[in-house]
Amino acid sequence: MTKKQKTPRRQFLREAVAASAALATAPLAHSADTGHGLHIATNQYPWTQFYRREGKDFLKALDAGLAEVASTGVNGYEPLMTGVQDVEQLAPLLQKHRLGMRSLYINSVLHKSDEAEKSIGAVLAIAEKARAIGTTIIVVNPTPIRWGGPENKNDAELVAQANALNTLGARLRAIGLTLAYHNHDIELRHAAREFHHMMLGTDPTNVSLCLDAHWIYRGAGNSSVALFDVLKLYGRRVSELHLRQSRNGVWTEAFGEGDIDYPALAAQLLQLGVKPHLVLEQAVEKESPNTMGAVEAHRRGVEYARKVFAAFAS
Repeated sequence: MTKKQKTPRRQFLREAVAASAALATAPLAHSADTGHGLHIATNQYPWTQFYRREGKDFLKALDAGLAEVASTGVNGYEPLMTGVQDVEQLAPLLQKHRLGMRSLYINSVLHKSDEAEKSIGAVLAIAEKARAIGTTIIVVNPTPIRWGGPENKNDAELVAQANALNTLGARLRAIGLTLAYHNHDIELRHAAREFHHMMLGTDPTNVSLCLDAHWIYRGAGNSSVALFDVLKLYGRRVSELHLRQSRNGVWTEAFGEGDIDYPALAAQLLQLGVKPHLVLEQAVEKESPNTMGAVEAHRRGVEYARKVFAAFAS
């Protein structure tokens, strides 16, 4: 380079800063994908429950916790987000431990018209931030009237919630993201009126389904018939699948064989031409066995999931 062609110092510094910023906000490299043909993530919830059982707080030592997550062979991590600060905290840790974040999970109040727009705005702010590091799916759980309570949403609230969910989905789709509706067992009460209206009261182009197979199973009174009927009704809308297993209705420590026939579920999804994002959510509850920790349970779960869903990699 001649003297006349030399880049001025200020310009060089500006370009260096810009390059560093671009690197910091670039999508996380899914480096773990290179070792396996099938991307499998884990949700935050099982890790908090396993740690709690041992008298520890997963979120208070997140760096060390994510190191354990990465050691199990999973490719990604699906956190529960409450604000943009969560994305900012997680991004460097995920990069450090070479974990992707293709999806994230957010609770949202959508059945009250006076709170829905504020809640939608909060989800969009998180989604915009997360999109820069490779997130493509926003899993939203419209919260109940009261967690653990017996109250049920009335018809007006169900209509308002579906309308808000549809609006949120349209706004996310406009920025290239997918909204996945998530439910627990409470939405299966009273002929599953809340669950079905979130499906039938929304546009499939705006709202996909995060199929949490075990919550459907449990919410329907431990019924595989109900689970596979849901798959027949809404299977083509499944963008994400949460993986949890039980034996005799009690959550097992590791994802494996049990009450739900996951090989049959995988085969039915393939028949529909659907290959959703796979997320382990094998948590423990009070009645669960206590024979292993989170790392061993997830190692076994990853191995079984890769076996059952092997065809999803092609």
